[in-house]
Amino acid sequence: MIERLDRVRESGHEVTVEDTDELYGEKGRFRVLQFADGDVQGALDLNRPERIVLEYPRAIIHLIERNAPEFERAFIIGHGIGTIAGRFADRDIRTAEISPAIARWSRIYFGYDGPEVSVGDGRELLAQEPDGSLDVIVLDAFTEKGKPWHLFTREFWKLAERKLHGNGLLLLNVFGRGRRDSFVDAVWAGLSETFAYRRGFVLPPDRPYEPANRVLIASKRPIAAKLGQMAGFEESDPERGTVLEDEMFGYSSVGESEESI
Repeated sequence: MIERLDRVRESGHEVTVEDTDELYGEKGRFRVLQFADGDVQGALDLNRPERIVLEYPRAIIHLIERNAPEFERAFIIGHGIGTIAGRFADRDIRTAEISPAIARWSRIYFGYDGPEVSVGDGRELLAQEPDGSLDVIVLDAFTEKGKPWHLFTREFWKLAERKLHGNGLLLLNVFGRGRRDSFVDAVWAGLSETFAYRRGFVLPPDRPYEPANRVLIASKRPIAAKLGQMAGFEESDPERGTVLEDEMFGYSSVGESEESI
């Protein structure tokens, strides 16, 4: 049974909040945030609200706790239901969310009670942070219309590098087709060009050529992980593709220092 609780259409895409008694084959009581095409952006187990339902935030949280257990300041692009920000609510968390409805719904429907969320473009808001001030940056930003390309270019990687302190971490949640995907390979190439250390992890899909969820992490220092705590993700580095650039998408980095590009 599915019950729709709310629906909004923003910037040409539809987002809904629904309650369902089944999620990915598991029976129970779940509340989901999703796009009209059915892509789930966040899920809450109503019987066990403390449980983190989706695999990728569990993997990202493990990598943060493993590599920066005492971190003080983080910036998250893509708030969703607030799973990651809520986990570290006792830290200085800055979150950017492009959707006013999603920022509001995280508190109304999903119990998020962490730091305030800034509504706006993640790259523009990140550019306002002081250089070298962040321990962690998490990029988890997608819309029904596709990828916000300006968050995956050479210029963005340089901006992120500049905002992180010397041992900071950049973590990404991305999707690609199968084991090889031109977008994921382009992202990996950009990370490889900018950061000395990278590790890639994939959640194997049920069937070949289905979209594969990947978690990528980059830093200027070696990266640790325990695969047994990666929520089913397996280590798998993408191939190096062609680095994306702002000019390919007509993006102008107004307000960003020349040093960042």
